[in-house]
Amino acid sequence: MTEFSLHTVESAPEASKPLLADSKKSYGMIPGLHAVMAESPGLLEAYQTVHELFVNSSFDKDGLNVVWQSVNVEHACHYCVPAHIWIAKSMGVSDDISDALRNETPLPNARLEALRTFTLSVVRDRGNVDDHAVQAFLDAGFTKRHILEVILGVSQKVMSNYTNHLANTPVDAPFTKFDWQKAARPDTAKAKEEHGRHSTDAEERRRKLEFWRGRMA
Repeated sequence: MTEFSLHTVESAPEASKPLLADSKKSYGMIPGLHAVMAESPGLLEAYQTVHELFVNSSFDKDGLNVVWQSVNVEHACHYCVPAHIWIAKSMGVSDDISDALRNETPLPNARLEALRTFTLSVVRDRGNVDDHAVQAFLDAGFTKRHILEVILGVSQKVMSNYTNHLANTPVDAPFTKFDWQKAARPDTAKAKEEHGRHSTDAEERRRKLEFWRGRMA
């Protein structure tokens, strides 16, 4: 695996130095994720900016954490799941919520469950969420603004989750007591069916491409 540097304020590129200083001021340390991202000042700045925008969205602390942790768990992020359990505790989020998100078990109320369901639809369907799922989200008491703010939260988590996968970011000491590993899914038949569907779609695209190539020859 390619090794990424865990930058300090001293070792980071010049444009990342003040960004890491801000991280240390906010967290009392430089989180490993930020230390890795510092290699690219643009990525670190984008991540910090989107984080701030999402924190200041119309979601309350429970909603913020449902979006964050739903994506973290779906992406099987070894770093962000324990980090966000720590963050949730610091924000005063109930352990019942954090445990349900971590363990993929039912959330304490229907509204939060609707938020998790919609967030996962956005991730799994790559934004191509069907009208029924959108309407179910709105019927649960959410708004069009919430729909767009879920996209904001997902975009933040894509930056962090993907970085951690590529860099295998070590989990910071304060988060290690919340170490987590995604449980294996027992429904292998469904996974095989999904793989078969994608294979069929790919074959259909190949046939169409060959057809049009023949017409253009």
